[in-house]
Amino acid sequence: MTALIAPELVAAPAPTGMAPAQARDPDWFPGLAVAVPLGIQHVLAMFVSNMTPAIIVAGAGGFGFGSADPSQMIYMIQMAMLFAGLATLMQTIGFGPVGARLPLVQGTSFAYIPIMIPIVAGKGVEAMAALTTAALFGGLLHAFLSMFVGRIRFALPPLITGLVVLMIGLSLMRIGIQYAAGGVPAVGTPAFGAWQSWLLAGVVVVVTLALNFFGRGIWSTAAVLLGLMAGYAAALAMGRIDFAPVASAGLVMVPMPFHFGFAISASAILGFCLTGFVSSIETIGDVDAICEGNAGRPATERELSGAVAADGVGTALAAVFGAMPNTTFSQNVGLIAITGVMSRHVVTVGALFLVLCGLLPKVGAVITTIPIEVLGGGVIVMFGMVASAATSMLSGVEWTQRNMLIFGVSLSLALGLQLEPLALQHVPETARILLGSGVLPAAVTAVVLNLLVPGRTEVTSSRT
Repeated sequence: MTALIAPELVAAPAPTGMAPAQARDPDWFPGLAVAVPLGIQHVLAMFVSNMTPAIIVAGAGGFGFGSADPSQMIYMIQMAMLFAGLATLMQTIGFGPVGARLPLVQGTSFAYIPIMIPIVAGKGVEAMAALTTAALFGGLLHAFLSMFVGRIRFALPPLITGLVVLMIGLSLMRIGIQYAAGGVPAVGTPAFGAWQSWLLAGVVVVVTLALNFFGRGIWSTAAVLLGLMAGYAAALAMGRIDFAPVASAGLVMVPMPFHFGFAISASAILGFCLTGFVSSIETIGDVDAICEGNAGRPATERELSGAVAADGVGTALAAVFGAMPNTTFSQNVGLIAITGVMSRHVVTVGALFLVLCGLLPKVGAVITTIPIEVLGGGVIVMFGMVASAATSMLSGVEWTQRNMLIFGVSLSLALGLQLEPLALQHVPETARILLGSGVLPAAVTAVVLNLLVPGRTEVTSSRT
């Protein structure tokens, strides 16, 4: 996932008591006294981002916040935590060719949301069978692509990856405003856009920004989570919190294979496979950043292929149990640059904590008590930072007339089709879902134009 906080990826000085070589060594274990707090800090940095896609998809399907029975959303939240933890363990510990054996934190990917929403929109829990089945196939293809990472990088330079990340952010911003104004159930009623809703969302935004600008250490790292807590406290003071779901939640949740069923949808499978291709490039960027920015060396082909393989296998495994696709989280790469500790065992500790949370339904039940407006405030910040990270990626592009035309045409076509979905009413359903996602038409158009239009700059790699 694209960084929600855009840090300068320059290795921090080694913490007191650690030799610089130890701090840069992924295989070095700093001891539990250091690993536990740093591992939990990694979880705090990604916790909100990890659960948000499940909440958005459930809301689009009509079984999220405000629905008569949010139990399926609770299940999805739990699975998001559980399989983020398991996928992270694949990265840090490694299993054969799967895993980079680097301190990479996995979490639910925002990149797939523009594809997932049309699949489930207004169709209820029943549509989740097609979504999770497509995620299974997409994950398997993602894992297969790991064998060819060195050969496909040339097709996605920063011009294209930056455009895709920008489209992800732009595609999701409407959701943030909708949540902050009261959520889908309030649309069309006087409650939508009420001052109370904007007050709660505003508390989250203001506290998050204040902690990011003026906080230090954990106060800055977990700014979004702490902002949500501040909004939650404000909602509690306003009498907006209902703890009934927490009381009724069980003590342990056992993941069920094919919890949502199995259903083949050609459009959904194609969408997940194409988005998996883009996601694999994001993962490659994270591995590059963590090795060059923190270890002071280029990433090896083994690390790159292992990271992409863990992405794919983690996504496929999560899909079997009803969870969303997984990817590496860039904000945690930035956190390593801040702490100066590159130990993969620190991230392993955080992964074990995520697995534990994923097995405890009351954790998910507490999350469902968060008012939608409070979540909206956090989402506004997160999605805005996705777009900001995209502009950072694009800043390194040489803006020749050729590149400007490729970027402009791709953005105009993709964003226009998303804003005016009726323009696609006469095309088949599969094409309508794919073309209306925003992300896929932007990526495909830009890749094709970049390969066909003369003047492309060749990029080579010399990894061992």
